[in-house]
Amino acid sequence: MWDRLAASDPGLLRLTAGLRTVTAIALTLAVLGVLGVPVAQLVAGAMAAMVSTFAIQEKQRSQQAVTLALGLPVALASVSLGTLLSQRVVVGDLFFVVLIFCAVYGRRFGDRGTALGLIGFQVYFLSLFVHAVPSALPALYGVITAAFVCSAAARFVLLRQTPAGTLDRLRRAFRARLGQLIAAQIELLDAGREDPDAAAKVLEHLRTGTARLHESALMIQGRLEDGAVDEATARLLQRRIADAEIASERLGLLLLTARSAERTDTLTLHLPGASLPPGGELPIGDEATAVLRRDLEALRLLVLRPVGEASGTALSQVRNRLLGYREEENLPKASPAVQDVFRGLGEAARAVLGLRIALDGPQDESDDTPATARSREELDAEDAAIESSEEDEAEEPEPAGLQRPTTRAAVQVAVGSSLAIAGGELLSSQRWYWAVLTCWIVFINTASTGEILVKGYRRLVGTVLGVVAGIVLAGLVGQHTWTAFALVLLFVFAMFYTAPLSYTLMSFFVTAMLGLLYTLLNTYSASVLVLRVEETALGAACGVIAAAVVLPVRTDRRTNDLLVDVLDKLADVSRGAMDQLSGGPSADLVDRARDLDQALADLRAATQPLTHPISPLRSRRDTARYVVALLETCAYHARSLAATAELLATHPSIAADPRLRGAGRRIVHNIEAIAAHVTDPRSTERIESGPSIASMLEPGTLRTPRYGRVTDRVLRHLQRLDEAVSGLTRPLGITREPSRK
Repeated sequence: MWDRLAASDPGLLRLTAGLRTVTAIALTLAVLGVLGVPVAQLVAGAMAAMVSTFAIQEKQRSQQAVTLALGLPVALASVSLGTLLSQRVVVGDLFFVVLIFCAVYGRRFGDRGTALGLIGFQVYFLSLFVHAVPSALPALYGVITAAFVCSAAARFVLLRQTPAGTLDRLRRAFRARLGQLIAAQIELLDAGREDPDAAAKVLEHLRTGTARLHESALMIQGRLEDGAVDEATARLLQRRIADAEIASERLGLLLLTARSAERTDTLTLHLPGASLPPGGELPIGDEATAVLRRDLEALRLLVLRPVGEASGTALSQVRNRLLGYREEENLPKASPAVQDVFRGLGEAARAVLGLRIALDGPQDESDDTPATARSREELDAEDAAIESSEEDEAEEPEPAGLQRPTTRAAVQVAVGSSLAIAGGELLSSQRWYWAVLTCWIVFINTASTGEILVKGYRRLVGTVLGVVAGIVLAGLVGQHTWTAFALVLLFVFAMFYTAPLSYTLMSFFVTAMLGLLYTLLNTYSASVLVLRVEETALGAACGVIAAAVVLPVRTDRRTNDLLVDVLDKLADVSRGAMDQLSGGPSADLVDRARDLDQALADLRAATQPLTHPISPLRSRRDTARYVVALLETCAYHARSLAATAELLATHPSIAADPRLRGAGRRIVHNIEAIAAHVTDPRSTERIESGPSIASMLEPGTLRTPRYGRVTDRVLRHLQRLDEAVSGLTRPLGITREPSRK
């Protein structure tokens, strides 16, 4: 059960965020309840505790403390201005717009600027929500101060979270998700034998497991700098995580291929809706299938069993048997495709061994077989090479002026908020601020008009459902103050726990919570909640209008920019891997591959408006999904090439092959040509055609002897990469022409 929880919430980040916020609010309510403050101030304290907790997102505890300390005077100034200006309509509205602009512009200064901007805006909103008056300011100062103190106690005393602890939980999540992926691969052995419909479900499990493992790897990448002991440890862990991810994904592909009489395209693992390859079942006998199932279960056991829980010789015997499949003489008698599965099993076992050493430290070597000893020697040589390498990063220049995303967003949200204030005042002179809040929120973490439209739609749907829940709960709770506060705490936890999963669910819990707060303030009525829906719709509409009219960033433009970024990074990784594999100088290819993965994640998020079910353009939706799936396929093969290239310096059995330079040149050229066409459709760059790289795998076509199966594997990855890159030309509308060279 713990593994399932760790896998569903990597690093327990959502659980911690929800519990910490609830704890801060509960402490604040307890302190203020003992002091006997009125209900309106209890509500203000609860809201202040919530914002002072969730606004701070820095990873280092010292930085969090500084931001929290700076946030208190910002909050006190904000509530003072909100209270004093609430009676001066024009001046108050103008200041609110200026405050919104500054809060959004503050995102330029990183996590601290973002946090202080959030605190300033939300506390100003708090003063409007509780209808604060100047005479109540001294009491509000005390309430907000108590809320910040309770937030600090929850963060630094009761629910402490260190970067190292978060990284450790993320590693546990990676291990749990890797175990789940192997379990899905075991299901694949029998998928479709009795129920053809079950085969599609198993493939979806396999696809989801692969994507979730990749997500965990990216989350670890984002925490390595702060959570690792030193830079060398960070690089080692990064490499071991990458090895395990690549080996497990390759094992899944080999299993898919073994199920079919034909080669399985890597796209099967990345394109939603793709079906299992024809064939129905593994083309091997029951005995071999049983051996394969047994060894996959053994691999899963190696992944999930920490060193401290491994006793006796059984686990070492399992490990030795799996690593033995790296030797040709230990492979079972079976078809070539099935033997490839066992080879992949051996490589996955080696990656898991490296991961266990990186996560759990040195292990007992007394029962090692020669195959296991060789694997350890390879890992030790890699560790030494990683520790001696140096990382050289170049910072990309930041856009200036109105081209800077934070400046553009600040101008857009200021204009949208002005429209929301004007329209909100027409709907209600008392609660116009709901429209402004919605307009503000739809701009957070969005960068294009399409993203804002989808976010506004989701918020509206969640709000409508939350209004219904709020009406029901208000009738049930009535005037039971502490029961209502208990439900508020429950909804706050649910809000933060579901926020990364579903913006609609988060909006539902927010609205239901607000219905309870209105009940506590004795301002509840069904018409108030209906007004909230109207104000929400107005705020979302104002946000979309501002994004579409003021310095607009069209979804097509943003996706094209991100697509070019992905292609540039794909070319960089592929070129670096080919140079190194053909005898060129070494480079930090794992970091480049992770940059590619992050760029691809950004593109995937930006295409959500195109792939969302509400999108009426079905052909564009299918095209966007297909392009992203092809790019994920390209990224997988580029990662695999980079991982193989980094083995050259430490493995005497792997040699550089100069023929690979020519094989990869055309691929890199075509990637760059596609990027040029996306940037400028009038580009004259040509997509080159040529002989299949697979022909280099045919016997008798090579003038020099091959360097064993490593060169075969590299050529196969190059062939798949070439096919995927060529496949991009059709959905992107690029004409392929034969090369004249």
